Amino acid sequence: MTYQPIDEAAQAAQAARAAQVSPDATMQLRAVEQPLSPPLSPDAPPLPPVGSPPVPPVAPPAPKDRRALRSFLRWTAAVVVFAAVGAGVAYGVTEQKRGDLPGLATKADGRWEYPRIVRPPLPEGAPDAFAKDNLREEHFADLRALVLPAPKGAVADKELAGKDGWLSTDTYLKAYPKEPRRDLAEALKDGGLRNAAARGWTMPDGTRTSIYLLHFTTGAFTREYWDELNSNLALPAGVEKMDEQYSLFKGASEAVDFTTVHSYAEQKPYGKERVRYAYVMAGDVLALVVQQDDGHGSTVPFRQTVALQNQLLG
Repeated sequence: MTYQPIDEAAQAAQAARAAQVSPDATMQLRAVEQPLSPPLSPDAPPLPPVGSPPVPPVAPPAPKDRRALRSFLRWTAAVVVFAAVGAGVAYGVTEQKRGDLPGLATKADGRWEYPRIVRPPLPEGAPDAFAKDNLREEHFADLRALVLPAPKGAVADKELAGKDGWLSTDTYLKAYPKEPRRDLAEALKDGGLRNAAARGWTMPDGTRTSIYLLHFTTGAFTREYWDELNSNLALPAGVEKMDEQYSLFKGASEAVDFTTVHSYAEQKPYGKERVRYAYVMAGDVLALVVQQDDGHGSTVPFRQTVALQNQLLG
């Protein structure tokens, strides 16, 4: 028995059906007769006789849009590669520290290097300054430990070190001109001042910082003394005109809860030094932070110093 040659389309259809069935079914397809069709060209290979091993499936003819298919496959492979590389890069970014990444390291903005700030411990059973049951808003921690420590590279001001860390009223009053000192001294005496502590330092660039903490009997006495400072127009020594700098600290909006910050800057002409200063009211403690420079320094160290002192008292 002889077979007529088949066209390529019919042969491709047979191969597709063979690929969709199990191996046992493929073996049963060997003896299936093929539909007759016009003869192929003389160069077409004859079909194998019956009983011969199965002919491997012939790949279907290439579609006309072969180039589009190849382009699609290339782009698909590229997307897979870039996705894998991107995932690896993302993993690497999350595993590295910010300062280790080129272009992402935080540039120096003028901040000073302070030691780790830790609030001092409270006596056993003593409440926080702003606890609900502490109606007098008292700070029970050691006042000397509430003064901000000096940053790295600072040279200490020995005059503000006081005796055993306690500052005399006379030394504190030197922060103001001579005229208002008498009135301020009387206000402190009558206003329930318990004690005072301070710290001062000078940085390598010549910037000088002085911090004074006044500890009153209650938060109400702190506010009374604040009113006295305003009524006397008591400006720090060396300051003739000033403006309240809301751009530095916007009052209570940037202060720690239950505290208030008022910051000021000397108006031009500065003279030999420019002065910035701030008051921090925190319960029964009033802090005065004064910073003096040559007029060209950044506001960053001042803001940083006031913010840290505010956090210690809040």
